[in-house]
Amino acid sequence: MHANAFTLNGLICPGKPAKPWRMIRTSIPSRFAAIVGVAAGVAALSVGESAFAATYQVGPSKPFKQLGDVAPQLAPGDVVEVDGDATYSSVSLSKNGSPQSKITIRGIKRNGKRPVIKGGTNTIAIHGSHYVLEGLDVTGGSARCVFHHANDVTVRDTVVHDCPAHGILGADTESGSLTLDRVEVYRSGEGTRKHQIYVATDERMYPNAVFRMQHSYVHDSNGGNSVKSRAGRNEIYYNWIEGGTYHELELIGSEEFPTNLLREDSDVVGNVLRKTKGAFAVRFGGDGSGETKGRYRFVNNTVIADGGTKYIFRLFDGLESVEMHNNVFASASATPFTLIRDVEAKWAKGHPIVTGSNNWVPTGMKTPAQWTKTIAGSDPGFVNASALDYSPASGSALRNAGNNFPSSSSAAPFPNPLATASFIPPSRTIQAPQTRANDGAIDIGALEVGSRQQSKRAFSLEEQLDEDEMNLAEMEAALTDAYATGEPMACSVGSGRSRSLAAPTALVGFAVFAALRRRKRSRR
Repeated sequence: MHANAFTLNGLICPGKPAKPWRMIRTSIPSRFAAIVGVAAGVAALSVGESAFAATYQVGPSKPFKQLGDVAPQLAPGDVVEVDGDATYSSVSLSKNGSPQSKITIRGIKRNGKRPVIKGGTNTIAIHGSHYVLEGLDVTGGSARCVFHHANDVTVRDTVVHDCPAHGILGADTESGSLTLDRVEVYRSGEGTRKHQIYVATDERMYPNAVFRMQHSYVHDSNGGNSVKSRAGRNEIYYNWIEGGTYHELELIGSEEFPTNLLREDSDVVGNVLRKTKGAFAVRFGGDGSGETKGRYRFVNNTVIADGGTKYIFRLFDGLESVEMHNNVFASASATPFTLIRDVEAKWAKGHPIVTGSNNWVPTGMKTPAQWTKTIAGSDPGFVNASALDYSPASGSALRNAGNNFPSSSSAAPFPNPLATASFIPPSRTIQAPQTRANDGAIDIGALEVGSRQQSKRAFSLEEQLDEDEMNLAEMEAALTDAYATGEPMACSVGSGRSRSLAAPTALVGFAVFAALRRRKRSRR
């Protein structure tokens, strides 16, 4: 072993072991030293499977040339960094992460370009659970560009496009929770049976599975629905969805499992749905092959009818209830449309439960008798509808006209609804989540007055530190005298692969950053 190295749990590590914090305590403020020591000490006591997670580097000039070269070696907590401005072959991910230590496949932009994963029958097939895929460009899979056949999978900051059949497809069996976060999908689907996004969950294996789609942009389909789901629960939040050949949103029942095995509910909040072709915008209930008998909640959405839209809601087969609050239903042309078609509906309780409040509709539109405080008009008052800016103008009838606390029917209360629309949809691109402006009274629709000008990026480090400082202070007070090493180490176990003390290093880094920030605040 090289003289300037040491061993740690059988691994060869460069450098020298770090000094105990007590030995260097006089060189930095004692409070600061205590915080760092506490964090490292706690981490040392709680090192788990992710402590020695591997980082793999994939790229034309990196030790691994293809994702498929590292996929068989992956373990919980591992990170795969894939160089951008390069194209890679299809890959199957079958190794499992864990709930605490997910496996991350991370695209690293080069020259402003994501890594492109291209081709194959399934371009990326996810058979292993507990994964995060981020920063990728996925295209060209002859059957599916992304195939979800696992549980606890997140795909974020990723573009899926030009898929001749399905864009993103979830298997009917052995599939659990899936989150799509800041995902763009376009030019995918075919005919009426292949879709841009088509998700299902295994209701026996994962009865509590959730399909969540948020902050995403789906557009310009080549066929099918923009978003179709047979999941046990759907949470469709803050998306811009347009250009579906069939429906923009189809939330229906499983065709694999018995109808009465699980009631499938859907919470749809804060989206722009822009119908540019086809007769129907949204279908709830079933499609003739599977029905939910579920509860549907549709809140603070902006729905724009265009391109021959005849109906907004197509209620079909078995469902229990639909509630609609704070939505704007507007036309981009003079062509009239109907709000609800329910002649094919089969109500689970033998009668319709359709409620709502504070919705805006065109003058003369027929609305459910149970709705309250409906606003009808000739113009909702968007800032610039021709430029697709559907924010309410300052003098709009939508301004401050919403219901801050919409409630369900007592006959069908919705379980665990999103409390309020706190973000706005993306501006037809992938971008960081943007907070919704708040002047006390919520506006009708997916956007607030001034939303595009006043919104800010969410989840900043500053905000995260604000939330976590209390816990850090409690830890500091309880364990001030703890000792641990504080220098990060990288220990080689093979070409192109390193194992790092990820948990201790992360916690130490957070402690240092937070301590410096608190010191700065105290001097203001």
